[in-house]
Amino acid sequence: MQVERIAVIGTGTMGNGIAGQAALSGFDVVMFDVDPARVGAAMDQIERTWKKGVDRGKVPAEKVEAGRVRLKTATELDAAVAEADLIIEAVPERMDLKKTLFAAFEAQSGPQTLLASNTSSLSLTEIAAATGCPERVLGMHFFNPVAVMPLVELVRGHHTAPETLAAGQAVAEAMGKQCIEVNDAPGFATSRLGIALGNEAMRMFEEGVASAEDIDKAMKLGYRHPIGPLALTDLVGLDVRLAISEHLYREIGSDTFRPPRILRQMVRAGKLGRKVGQGFYRYD
Repeated sequence: MQVERIAVIGTGTMGNGIAGQAALSGFDVVMFDVDPARVGAAMDQIERTWKKGVDRGKVPAEKVEAGRVRLKTATELDAAVAEADLIIEAVPERMDLKKTLFAAFEAQSGPQTLLASNTSSLSLTEIAAATGCPERVLGMHFFNPVAVMPLVELVRGHHTAPETLAAGQAVAEAMGKQCIEVNDAPGFATSRLGIALGNEAMRMFEEGVASAEDIDKAMKLGYRHPIGPLALTDLVGLDVRLAISEHLYREIGSDTFRPPRILRQMVRAGKLGRKVGQGFYRYD
């Protein structure tokens, strides 16, 4: 199946990132949120991202102009998904919310529409079970910031058809991404490894083994990671990391995934990372 029209559901960091990159890559895109204010804020963020790309010489100005024409918004779900070839869900990591949405996607879109979730840890097979077409459901896990990060993790649910996965890969590659394929398992490949490293880094910081700066520097200089695990936790959001860690601990049971005490304390204190200006580091 050739995808030309994409509906992106959700206007948060990942949603607006996916929508902006898809429009820039030649797809007709509708970005949906029930709240017009959130839609407006997401469009502003997309414009800032595009401007940064132009200013840095990474994106031609004419490509941005064409992207603006292709990117539309909607506050009614049926208007957003009715003509879509591919729907990409990018809402908070709540299974009940995702299952409700996927049932609505099936009811309000065409019989061939592909249904994708940007979930970073939840079961694709369970999400797909909310529909009558699990063969058309796949995971397309993008990474933040979408405009920069080259990876998309394609997740195969129990019933995902090979042609569905192939179509998802074609879309990701058209957006300039490289793909890995994983089977449906808690945390897939990236979140499972990332949470294991991040949790241990937080425990080391909590125990006073080293400063946040030196723990991150160790991984950047010693292992060539582009960003340290604590700075990455700030970028992703401590609340997001806590939710994923709790989910993996429930599913896998290993103490590796038990949320560190300091993570719970910081989330309760509202220190959620870059998006609020304070996490393991302070941000202006």
